[in-house]
Amino acid sequence: MNVAVLGASNKPDRYSFKAVQLLRQKGHAVYPVHPALAEVDGLRVWPSLSAIPVPLDTVTVYLSPKNQKHIADELLSSSARRVIFNPGTENSDLATQLRQRGKEVQHACTLVLLTTGQFAKGADTPGAKTGPGGAKAPQNSV
Repeated sequence: MNVAVLGASNKPDRYSFKAVQLLRQKGHAVYPVHPALAEVDGLRVWPSLSAIPVPLDTVTVYLSPKNQKHIADELLSSSARRVIFNPGTENSDLATQLRQRGKEVQHACTLVLLTTGQFAKGADTPGAKTGPGGAKAPQNSV
């Protein structure tokens, strides 16, 4: 599954950093997103969702609602079929707009979903762990 981590951090104590690590351990193709970082846990960091060159299955959000304003349009127009608002990132207005665009919205902890085996069940992803055209998901290493 292609997963963007919006608000990725290179600080090991941050939940977004832990999500990047656990997503990789579970075999997902991970695309950290942060405008000011170059690398997170050995992965290239993308400056925006629109810069990611593959269709996304899921975007997991680690930005507070006040920091989501500048990315709302990009999130609404992204290819992601599911958006996960992690604890503290809930944004009911944006969630409503996402649903109106046909996207699945979850208010959940990505780390809990991953450790309990519920992460992949949340999105209809027949091509899970594969890239475009069913090819093996690319490794996003620097």
